[in-house]
Amino acid sequence: MNVDYMDVIKQRYQNLGYQPYRWFKAGSEVDKCNINLPVTESKLGLLSTSGAYSVGQKAFHYKDDTSIRRIEKNTTTEDIHFSHITENYLVNARKDPNCIFPINQINFLESKGYVGSVANEILSCMGGIYSQRRVLSELAPTVLSEFRRQKVDIALLVPM
Repeated sequence: MNVDYMDVIKQRYQNLGYQPYRWFKAGSEVDKCNINLPVTESKLGLLSTSGAYSVGQKAFHYKDDTSIRRIEKNTTTEDIHFSHITENYLVNARKDPNCIFPINQINFLESKGYVGSVANEILSCMGGIYSQRRVLSELAPTVLSEFRRQKVDIALLVPM
């Protein structure tokens, strides 16, 4: 089955009463950053935009929720749930959370020494945020602050 995801997302936003979406265009080049350590000595952080949260945490809401969830890296997949504006894309994730929240895979990388370590808390956000301003002024600084707090050397973004 062929699904034009962009048309589906545009229609969903329109149904929620939003103006037509304008794609973000950065005003300047993104700064490049060299990795100073071998990956095998680096601490890996992960951000998933899947709206993942663990048992006992509050689910994300659908209207520009710029909060994050911190999920302990030893959380079992049975304790991971999802709340996202694009609910119809979560069918497989609810069967196997690792397809968009690869908690088992990053722990495997750590156990085999492919990465030095994995940050104790994996980050999740609700990626379907309409407000570019709020992503830039609220979500992005929070994610950066969390990665810095955990002393992350390299980060993996898993978009949904």
